[in-house]
Amino acid sequence: MEFGGRYIVAAPRLAVWEALNDTAVLKACIPGCRRIDWVDAASLEAEIGVNLGVVKPVFTGDLVLSNVVPAQSYTLTGRGRGGVLGMAEASADIVLSDIGADPVGRAGETRLVFVATGGASGRIMQLGKKLVGNSAQRVIDGFFERFGEAMGAEVTPLPPETESGPSAS
Repeated sequence: MEFGGRYIVAAPRLAVWEALNDTAVLKACIPGCRRIDWVDAASLEAEIGVNLGVVKPVFTGDLVLSNVVPAQSYTLTGRGRGGVLGMAEASADIVLSDIGADPVGRAGETRLVFVATGGASGRIMQLGKKLVGNSAQRVIDGFFERFGEAMGAEVTPLPPETESGPSAS
């Protein structure tokens, strides 16, 4: 399953980057997040309760950052265990770019592009891809809305791109 979105954050790129790496901000933004802590410079541990409609599993898992280009991009890979419901895993590429800013992102706004793929096993998938997919997209959109609130910056979702539509750069 694929998820994602494009957003304009009314804050400098460096501030957005710092917020994306702040566990207090992340905990406030991730629905159902009970705990999120840095384990080392590139790894986090988290415990998250997920509302999938008819079931509400709690996932514990690990998040790993790779392909890190500070204040520009990284890949976030996670694997969660939902007990008897099975496992879920996802990988997301996050790319930040300046809109009307100087080269180090000290002014203007930031374009944030989020592209993720994920899957699940066991009883979670018995619920159906559509239910899981719709829930995941709502979680992503809600995350970025709360992310803006936590930063004190407006976050505006951009419409999905079409094959003939504008590029994300």
